[in-house]
Amino acid sequence: MNTDRRELADFLRRSRERLRPHDVGLPAGPRRRTPGLRREEVVQLAGMSADYYIRLEQARGPQPSTQMLASLARALRLTDDARDHLYLLAGHRPPADRHAGDHIRPGLLHLLDQLKDTPAQILSDLGDLLAQNAMATALFGSVCSLREHERNVVWRWFTDSTVRQAYPTEEHDHWSRVHVADLRAAVARRGGGAAPVALVERIRSASEEFTCLWELHEVAVRRTSRMRVIHPTVGPIDLDCEALLTPTEDQRLLIFTPPPGTPDSSHLELLRVAGTEQFAPQE
Repeated sequence: MNTDRRELADFLRRSRERLRPHDVGLPAGPRRRTPGLRREEVVQLAGMSADYYIRLEQARGPQPSTQMLASLARALRLTDDARDHLYLLAGHRPPADRHAGDHIRPGLLHLLDQLKDTPAQILSDLGDLLAQNAMATALFGSVCSLREHERNVVWRWFTDSTVRQAYPTEEHDHWSRVHVADLRAAVARRGGGAAPVALVERIRSASEEFTCLWELHEVAVRRTSRMRVIHPTVGPIDLDCEALLTPTEDQRLLIFTPPPGTPDSSHLELLRVAGTEQFAPQE
């Protein structure tokens, strides 16, 4: 990524001008000729040389380091969005945001409940199933579980042979690679971390197939896909899967819709009527 020196200079200047001394705990002092903070005040707050900062505001400085950008973001009291913008203008990837984790925002849950005729799920970026509506339960049944140690779809795919029965045999290799490549991307976005590393090691220890695919280092974020689900009552159903990301990007809403102009809409209607009786838990 290249530094956009002109935009970076303008953003720094505008951000400085929006602040007042009392915003950062500095005395106002005598009458000020310029709006906002002075350059030397930003330098003082950021702990950097005046010459270096002046060159940045004049669009002739070198590319700032991520450490320098973090100091500037703190000094200028930037919001998370403004901080990310600063990093991008400077030619760096923004730091990882706080993750939503298992907490699902009420608005997202409300949207899930409103999709009464459309199967929908909320998954974490690591593949943990966090919630699903009644249609998704009717479609996938025991293929997915909300129980903590069984809810990860990648774990289930590589360790529970019954999960694959819902997909055509000739597509198993394809979906194995899709799961691994998407998980690879999520682990990299998180910069490692205890939870992603533990999940990968857990699956590696249980599945030689997963280990072999993981070592290929293929990366592909799953955004849209066409899939065929073999339902035990309704039979094969072709579906388009659309993934909608939350702002934190560690949760995604998956919506499964029939391809336009196909009879699969009637199959979904039959599924809605059939409900989840065939998936009643065994005593």
